[in-house]
Amino acid sequence: MSVLSRLTSWVSRNAHTRPRSISASPFAFSVRTITHDITRPRVIQRKPTTPSNRHTALTDRSGLYKGRPHPRLSVGLPRRAGRSRTTGRITVRHKGGGNKRMYRIIDFKRTAWESIPGIVERIEYDPNRSALIALVRHKTKCKAVPKKVRPDRYAYIICPAGLQIGQEVIASRSTRVDVKTGNAMTLRFVPVGTKVHNIELRPGYGAQMCRSAGTSAQVLERDEGRGLALLRLQSKEQRLVRLQCMVSIGEVSNPEHKNQSFGKAGRMRWKGIRPTVRGVAMNPIDHPHGGGEGKTSGGRPSVSKWGKPTKGYRTRSKKKKNPHIVKRRFER
Repeated sequence: MSVLSRLTSWVSRNAHTRPRSISASPFAFSVRTITHDITRPRVIQRKPTTPSNRHTALTDRSGLYKGRPHPRLSVGLPRRAGRSRTTGRITVRHKGGGNKRMYRIIDFKRTAWESIPGIVERIEYDPNRSALIALVRHKTKCKAVPKKVRPDRYAYIICPAGLQIGQEVIASRSTRVDVKTGNAMTLRFVPVGTKVHNIELRPGYGAQMCRSAGTSAQVLERDEGRGLALLRLQSKEQRLVRLQCMVSIGEVSNPEHKNQSFGKAGRMRWKGIRPTVRGVAMNPIDHPHGGGEGKTSGGRPSVSKWGKPTKGYRTRSKKKKNPHIVKRRFER
């Protein structure tokens, strides 16, 4: 039955009645109301209509911004396919292919707009990282950033969990700001017990720690004499960080990212991840576990392609200890 015939039959059936609302029409569009926190998207299990959907569980991105990224805060991302820029040889295996991406320029330093408040305009998905990102529009222009490099009002930041559209955020390296989700300041002004993310390891170098989805660190103590703060990471590692380093308040968004199930190999190829071949399926020239008559177990404890043990062996040098790590993650 064509669309015109269906419309005609519906009009004839309902000619004597007056619809109570516009939504009574079968051709009306329903507006979906977002009731949950979009910075903590839920994992949705798909209906098993196909073999791949049976095992697919992905985070709900229906409440995020669906348009293109900000044109002056995004650049093309060249394809590397796991190869070195200088020699062209594969340095990271299992990389290649996948969909094209635009790289979003993230403000990891949060110092260009010193003490200038900004309003969160939208929250977006970023294909280059596990966390969500937020577009912030600052109230005044920034003279420190050249106009040709990026807009003088807009900036992308790592979206913390609980951040809302329309919320005001502020960052300052020299003064204390409110201990509120999304604000940024140095560790000197952060109260003990606060959870932080986007942690600098060296002042002015930008955030390097706790940037992926659901991560955070807790401030355990602050030593003004030594100029250091003690942080406990989620891996139970305790680390010293200088008080001049910038941090953001709160936890990183999208904590359910780790509970996703991609369902099929093709989705990993879309992400640019190629298959991983087992060592026992290779020849002896290609892997220590390769070769043998028929199916074998490798004939030795599991090792990498270069002969390093892979199950619990620690490769970090005992002689070169990091003085800033107070307690390692495997110490009890």
